[in-house]
Amino acid sequence: MNTENHFIRIGLLLAGIMLISALSGCATQPDWVSSSGASREQILKKSEPGQIGGIGLVGVDDTLARKLFEAKKLGQFADIFPSSSTNNYIIGPGDVIDVTIWEAPPAMLFGAIVLDPSAGPTTTRGVTFPEQMVTSDSTIAIPFAGRVSVRERTAQEIEREIIVRLYGKANQPQVLVRVIKNNTSNVTIVGEVNNSTLMALTPKGERLLDALAISGGVKQSINRMAVQLSRANVTATMALDSVIRDPKQNILLKPGDVITALYQPQSFSVLGATGKNEEVLFEAQGISLAQALARSGGLADNRADARGVFIFRFEDAKLVDAGHSLTAGADGTVPVVYQVDLRDPASFFVTQNFPVQNRDVIYVANSPEAEFNKFMKLLISVAMPGLTINRMFLLN
Repeated sequence: MNTENHFIRIGLLLAGIMLISALSGCATQPDWVSSSGASREQILKKSEPGQIGGIGLVGVDDTLARKLFEAKKLGQFADIFPSSSTNNYIIGPGDVIDVTIWEAPPAMLFGAIVLDPSAGPTTTRGVTFPEQMVTSDSTIAIPFAGRVSVRERTAQEIEREIIVRLYGKANQPQVLVRVIKNNTSNVTIVGEVNNSTLMALTPKGERLLDALAISGGVKQSINRMAVQLSRANVTATMALDSVIRDPKQNILLKPGDVITALYQPQSFSVLGATGKNEEVLFEAQGISLAQALARSGGLADNRADARGVFIFRFEDAKLVDAGHSLTAGADGTVPVVYQVDLRDPASFFVTQNFPVQNRDVIYVANSPEAEFNKFMKLLISVAMPGLTINRMFLLN
């Protein structure tokens, strides 16, 4: 019995030593214990200045979340490209037009003579002049009115200009200007559409979604598409979903606009103590961190450290204040680790404003309890064969 008690005491002593070692290892997970990733403490330590050069750890609060949300929010077409509610169809060089002039009797300049043979005989006191192309200097020729400038003018403005030119020469003239062939008021539609095309604008006033419809629609799912509009020196992008939902963003188009349908297969990767580890696609209009965590199955209740939710990202250097110098890449971004503490109830409001961006890695660390349980199971699996052999030795 003395020998048996001696072995028991030795076993208890070893167990105590192993327990103390395990407890001391809770704060920092031993490197030789299997794990899905670093613990919260390890990430905090590695992110200190001098540990991993040029990587910053930034705690996320409401102020930062709102700052990032505003910085990454896409502009609205209605604000970037303000325009009147009506379309002004502008005639330009290269357009083919015809002009008809009526004169009240007794006609002084324009009688029943028809100068355009294709018009056939007529009994009206109107004259339709042959079709003519607007010259490179934006003018047209009208008998008795001379060269009339049409630069940046609508058909109605040209009609009024001709009437003014004929005042005192013709008897109560009336003028009609028609566009026979539109060569200048066009919109270019390219990208992920079924038919890239050059769409002619009309006085009706075509809008952004009209152009996409004319091109046969987009090739991909609507919630994965964005629309880029370039006008003069300004370019802006909006999610197609947002344009469809908000009629104000379906703006009137102008000559020279370039519309590009962009397929945006955005995704983030989620790792660690969550319901599932995978790459998750999200919509072109973007999602919040709260939505991203929900789509990944949420935090695993039996092993997640709610204080250790991290977002690994290459961020715009102008948006980061990490407290120490960061190494910027050629594209002006710096490696940043954002930390969210879900133990704080207020952080759930923060996650609704924090925007997830393409190629983010969301990592949830294991809790110290989960690492301790894992370590204890490892110790037991090693100690149990020895105790079994010891008992068999004593029984013999």
